[in-house]
Amino acid sequence: MATVVNMPRLSDTMEEGVVAQWLKKVGDKIEEGDILAEIETDKATMEFESFHEGVLLHIGVQEGETSPVDKLLAIIGEEDEDISGLLSGGNSSEEKEEEKTVTSEEIKEDTSSDNSSSEATVIPDGVQVITMPRLSDTMTDGTVASWLKKEGDSVEEGDILAEIETDKATMEFECFYEGTILYIGVQEGETAPVDSLLTIIGPAGTNVSAIIAGGVAIGATSSVANSTETEIEKKEDKVEATKAPDVHTTINNSGGRIFASPLAKKIAADKGINLANVAGSGENGRIIKKDVENYIPAVKPTEAAVSSVAPVVSFTTEGEEKSEEIKNSQMRKAIAKSLGSSKFSAPDFSLNIEVNMDSAMASRKTINSIPDTKVSFNDMVVKACAMALQKHPQVNTSWTDNNTIYHSHIHVGVAVAVDDGLLVPVVKHTNHMSLTQIGATVRDLAGKARKKKISPVEMQGSTFTVSNLGMFGIENFTSIINQPNSAILSVGAIVEKPVVKNGQIVVGNTMKLTLTCDHRTVDGAVGAQFLQTLKTFIENPVTMLA
Repeated sequence: MATVVNMPRLSDTMEEGVVAQWLKKVGDKIEEGDILAEIETDKATMEFESFHEGVLLHIGVQEGETSPVDKLLAIIGEEDEDISGLLSGGNSSEEKEEEKTVTSEEIKEDTSSDNSSSEATVIPDGVQVITMPRLSDTMTDGTVASWLKKEGDSVEEGDILAEIETDKATMEFECFYEGTILYIGVQEGETAPVDSLLTIIGPAGTNVSAIIAGGVAIGATSSVANSTETEIEKKEDKVEATKAPDVHTTINNSGGRIFASPLAKKIAADKGINLANVAGSGENGRIIKKDVENYIPAVKPTEAAVSSVAPVVSFTTEGEEKSEEIKNSQMRKAIAKSLGSSKFSAPDFSLNIEVNMDSAMASRKTINSIPDTKVSFNDMVVKACAMALQKHPQVNTSWTDNNTIYHSHIHVGVAVAVDDGLLVPVVKHTNHMSLTQIGATVRDLAGKARKKKISPVEMQGSTFTVSNLGMFGIENFTSIINQPNSAILSVGAIVEKPVVKNGQIVVGNTMKLTLTCDHRTVDGAVGAQFLQTLKTFIENPVTMLA
């Protein structure tokens, strides 16, 4: 059944987007997780991922064209499916099926209550409804790490309202309005879907109880209701606004509405499922039939496990047994999804090589003797990788079902360990940077990552990744490919050991490297040739000083 994909809101201030490039064309098969297009927002050019599978039946915004948020971007469905109704402004076939469950009595009730309910949807002058922003391209929900303002506080444009934990980092959320905080919908430590009610700002003393009770379409940041709602959903919302709320249609604690199709609500009621616990996969987080049918109740965590921060574990005495569950942070969930997808979808293989580091150690010592200059061994490896990728472009690729994408730019991702997991800042155009420039950039990005101040755009677009555990004394390890890259290099520790030089056993310094490759794009011989070139650059650092 056809699904309408609208122009997404990829940043908190985005009002419209420009399609910089389509990575799929009409007729292509689409899998969940495929990158459909690159979309230019008001802040950056970002990859837009598909959350549906099927065939790309229609493209509504051509490359270079601009479209407002929530306008038709594409349609995905079954091959040769008739989408003329959608193109003329109708609903998707799934929505049509679900709309049938709205009874004539509800429509009559809707008609009779139009006047009273329309009054409830009016936002008072000067009031701004602020929703959970989408602070990264893959963010589906966010956790409020901390509020820097409280109800009753006056705020001005530019003030930081809260710190919000996304799937990639904890980011400051800036206020774009001035007034008084009238209501906070998501408390510290709570998680809410993108576009759900976060806070309300307006003139002090303004009554916003109607908004909190759900009399307005939550998901709009002004008095204009969300344009992606179907007419039947608007009618349903008006009808329900006149009824007492129940557990299946109200978000606990936040006061915001849960948007779900009539059929999804019916199935949930029959199965005794609380919709507040169901993640919606429809537009703007709307819960549809398949979400309820596929819902698996989560095990309730203990009270001591509500924090996403790693706990201090006190071990039991002999003879005791005790376990506790800790809520997964947004970052850990994103890491699990990404690496799981990579490991189970890419047929990978690994190649190992040992590099003589004597010349590299001598060169680094000379370079670092220059005032205000600092270059690490990892910087040298990153530079060598960028130069080797130029000579072996097949390693600088990405796989799609229909094409292998050869990147003419080289962006090296550098894995950085942080408290909650792993982030991969990206050194853009690495092949055009000197060793000292690479060193300064890596230190800057790594510092931001550890402080959770790094922006999504600084972690996007890598074409190759380097992961280094040498500083922990790890001599050899294998990494999981950071998709959509075709390869990742694992860097071990420099070890002093006996080596053979000119037929004599002498003391030397070596480092082991492991290249993990996606066999769909990189064959064994290609990977081996890449490592040989990489070894040559590292063992002869003078070649990297140009």
